[in-house]
Amino acid sequence: MLLNSAQNNTEKQSDSVVLHNLQQHRIMFQSTASCLVFVTLVAGVLSDASTSTKDLKYELNNGNFMPAIGLGTSRITGADRVKDVLDKALAAGYRQFDTAAAYNNEEDIGNALEELLPKYNLTRNDIFITTKFSPWKQGENVTDALHDSLRKLKTPYIDLYLIHWPGAGAGVNKATANFTALRAERWQKMVKALKDGLVKNIGVSNYAVKHLRELLANDFGTKPAVNQGLWNPLYHPAELLELCRKEGILLEAYSSLGGTHDDNLLQNEDVKKVAEKLGKTPAQVLLRWAVQQNIAIIPKATSKQHLEDNLNLDFTLPDEDVSVLNGFPQKRNPFSEDTP
Repeated sequence: MLLNSAQNNTEKQSDSVVLHNLQQHRIMFQSTASCLVFVTLVAGVLSDASTSTKDLKYELNNGNFMPAIGLGTSRITGADRVKDVLDKALAAGYRQFDTAAAYNNEEDIGNALEELLPKYNLTRNDIFITTKFSPWKQGENVTDALHDSLRKLKTPYIDLYLIHWPGAGAGVNKATANFTALRAERWQKMVKALKDGLVKNIGVSNYAVKHLRELLANDFGTKPAVNQGLWNPLYHPAELLELCRKEGILLEAYSSLGGTHDDNLLQNEDVKKVAEKLGKTPAQVLLRWAVQQNIAIIPKATSKQHLEDNLNLDFTLPDEDVSVLNGFPQKRNPFSEDTP
């Protein structure tokens, strides 16, 4: 089992300093030297490039902290491949790892972390694990699903546990399902898991505005800390971001680069022009676009170079370039928007 202690890494602040409270998410950088390094943020933009964004953390609405940049692991499967990618990620400085029951890699991630953490003089408390209850794969039993994830990941707690999708689970008659009641029951069980100490933070994924408003009206005393969803220059609904900021919910982006087998954004001429002008890669431009809005990101990568590049976001996108990216024609997200 991965090493554990009473204090989770989301609560350790002894070697860190809180810098700024901006848009309802305080931002913190870990000190890497004997003296603390202070920087200032102006409208969400780093003004001191000497402080690495790989140490950036957001304070969640419950006072816990979460790394702003994590490694997405969707479609990274197989014991050897998972171990190889996590080895390179830990070496590069990644401390957040995002998985899900639906990714079919929780067990391999648990085994890899158990072996690799000592190699880097790390313990369970030094990393942040996100996983997700996936209704279409696991049915509607949140409690059993959580215990299955805990077992596979070889950990006594999950740092962030998300409901992967607002739709009905496997075995539910979708034609007659009461989606509102199903979501409420799931959330009630998530809150119980939080109170029982099995998870440190809870949230949702792929929740559109209508789903979030429904949850907030009946949250059993606990708001979601995070809403993870599709977010990139081709899909960035302002109403969703505004609601999350108003309610103190951190928005976390997946598919920041366009998604698996979709390189339209990476090959976009406007993105490439910005990248060339700044001496960065198109991927770095797209990731910086999100971070500059105080949005957490979990880009997926498997090569050493891409893993390192995705953490190296210590630059600023000029306003005119942000405007170009913001102005891309918007797509729809049926997976989220069309779910009753």
